[in-house]
Amino acid sequence: MEWTSDAEALLSKVPFFVRKRVRKKVEEEAKRQGLTTVTKPLVVALQRKFMASMEDEVKGYSVETCFGPSGCPNRAVTWNETATQLENLLAGKDLKKHLKKKVGDSLKFHHEFRVAVADCPNCCSRPQICDVGLVGAAKPKITDEPCSHCNACVETCPDGAIRLEEGMDTPEIDFGKCLACGKCIQACPTGTIAEAEKGYRLLVGGKLGRHPHLADELPGIHSPEETLEIVDRCVDFYKEHNKRGERFGEVIQSEGLEKLKKAVGL
Repeated sequence: MEWTSDAEALLSKVPFFVRKRVRKKVEEEAKRQGLTTVTKPLVVALQRKFMASMEDEVKGYSVETCFGPSGCPNRAVTWNETATQLENLLAGKDLKKHLKKKVGDSLKFHHEFRVAVADCPNCCSRPQICDVGLVGAAKPKITDEPCSHCNACVETCPDGAIRLEEGMDTPEIDFGKCLACGKCIQACPTGTIAEAEKGYRLLVGGKLGRHPHLADELPGIHSPEETLEIVDRCVDFYKEHNKRGERFGEVIQSEGLEKLKKAVGL
């Protein structure tokens, strides 16, 4: 559906973590009214209605995704079903009911438990500032296959994590710099660099607000099944220790990251 420029300008002022949801609601209402274009007056009218009934719109959780499933070439993982599985998991946790007990009648979108899925370390869905963030990872390894010294791995690595100099039999990978984007694996023509493991890196406790904090990373790279189990335990930890509707990052700061790691089995 088309949007006028002034309608798009209004939408751009909506907080990013609910922007997709607002766009969908506006377009649904436009279709209901038989409109083919979203205009500024329609957005203004719905904004007023939306603000008056915000609590009805709050689900208690949100799942944000990157552009990966639409065909992004940078994907380290290609599991399109992860977001749906997370939605189903969170829907079963009754987070809205939990938050209403903690917050009361002033429940807002910023109280929701936010999960973001990024299919590569570019992190377009901003997992670093969400309660739980998933970052796709394809960790490389050096194999016994002879290296042709084409230098493709060095040239393709965006983080300068690979060294291949004259006299070296094989490349060296600096895992202190490597973000497991998998680009070197795809670029290597000889199989000298191959995939060691694939899955998600997990970030927890990110938030903006008055006291912003970038998420902390849990150890390991985890399969989709393991990831869902860990997220499930993270939500349980959050519900157990949440006192007044505060974000997961505040809960972790209060209880300690090591306590969370133990609770989720890491």
